[in-house]
Amino acid sequence: MLIPFEELPENSRIWIYQSSRKFSDEEIATIENDLIEFLTNWSAHGTSLQSSFIIKYNRFIIIAVNQEFQVATGCSIDASVVFIQNLEQKYDVDLLDKMNVAFKQGEFITYKTLLEFKKLAKDKSVSENTIVFNNLVNTIEEWNENWEVPANESWHSRFF
Repeated sequence: MLIPFEELPENSRIWIYQSSRKFSDEEIATIENDLIEFLTNWSAHGTSLQSSFIIKYNRFIIIAVNQEFQVATGCSIDASVVFIQNLEQKYDVDLLDKMNVAFKQGEFITYKTLLEFKKLAKDKSVSENTIVFNNLVNTIEEWNENWEVPANESWHSRFF
């Protein structure tokens, strides 16, 4: 059951999929349609999941589920991963590799491997104040408060 993202409770569980490149506006329109179709039919043990999505910066796909309504189970989570894997193939992007870092450089979002980010930190090309995307957040509340943060306020701080 698809509902507007802003109507989900703050404690709704989220999954963030970071793209290895920025999607075009045309791709976003198609991805949104695919997400609407998937989430409208997404269920756990035959019960619809109250869910939604948001796409940020044409690069991050955030899927959310109201766990108070119905808990997402292993099979339903697996189905969402298969959906994301299909998007990876369709658009020739990486959405599941957690070993990559996205961060802001001015108005632009830069995407680097973890090793490249470590090197940038060592070379002082990025700092503790660089805005990073902490994709390890688990709820909408955490996403609102701790997703776009200075590196020293996230797991990235270990590189400084």
